[in-house]
Amino acid sequence: MKPVVLAWLEFVLCAGLISFAGVRLSRYGAAIAALTGLSRSWVGLILLATVTSLPELVTGLSAVTVAFAPDIALGDVLGSCVFNLMILALIDIFHRQGSLYKEAGPGHVVSAGFGVLLLAAAGLAVLMGAQGMMPAIGHTSVASLLLLGIYLVAMRTLYVIEQHHPARREETEPPTLTLKAALMGYGMASIVIVGAGIWLPIVGVELAGLMGWTHSFVGTLFIAFVTSVPELATTWGAVRIGALDMALGNLLGSNLFDVLILAFDDVAYLAGPIYARVSPVHAATAFTACLMSAIVIVSLASRPARRVAGVATWSSLALLALYLLNAAIQFVHG
Repeated sequence: MKPVVLAWLEFVLCAGLISFAGVRLSRYGAAIAALTGLSRSWVGLILLATVTSLPELVTGLSAVTVAFAPDIALGDVLGSCVFNLMILALIDIFHRQGSLYKEAGPGHVVSAGFGVLLLAAAGLAVLMGAQGMMPAIGHTSVASLLLLGIYLVAMRTLYVIEQHHPARREETEPPTLTLKAALMGYGMASIVIVGAGIWLPIVGVELAGLMGWTHSFVGTLFIAFVTSVPELATTWGAVRIGALDMALGNLLGSNLFDVLILAFDDVAYLAGPIYARVSPVHAATAFTACLMSAIVIVSLASRPARRVAGVATWSSLALLALYLLNAAIQFVHG
């Protein structure tokens, strides 16, 4: 059996590769936005969000087709959504130049709202699946078709909004790269993230086995954390260069794509509808993510600036509290 120390070293190496590539990815994304005229919020929502969510996609598909562990697949997706929203709280705490919610553009409210719809639908699917009430077409649940439909409507709506109401431009240094160099760098950074992201969940599952953790606990907390490292690195890199809209768009867009991954996992899981084969405790994670998304919406609308005890805004503290609450629920269940 592989020593625990060696497994931890592999984990740190993977996380380091993804962190470095994630920071580079955000810089190339900012350059592409400036050189092509695309807003950073749209680049964050589509380009960065899709690439940084690929580890969740690969992990979920391998979990249902190789490991036959649907709880890990579902826990990874929903746990990543909760972790992504918790990243907003961390950014707000360490970004001392001002409140993240006050400086970010208001257009992210729509993507956060669609996140609530998708997460609520996923949580409802888990509860109905546990009761055998969710209809299916073959081995695929109708809920997955609903998730796909909501996602497509979200992308179409956000695109129309972007065309009619372009997001504001953030004042950052002009890019020194050519478009070709930026695209090549973006592609290379994406390859590193995807490659390391494929390895990282494998290391995480192995480490979890050595530690004796259960599938639901591992999927929601541990695997979700390691597959969310690209979002953390990319978002922090975007904040460092002053691209707050791209950072926020990356996190909210990743949540939209992450929930869509459930539909892919359901199709790939040939044993039957995936929502009927998982623990109902995943619904708690889905609804926790809904509450956290609602807090983000309220914060973007009210734009709180005052920090409680000089640490963070009330909304960020609420996000941290909900994340810890969900972690406690998963720990007790596990």
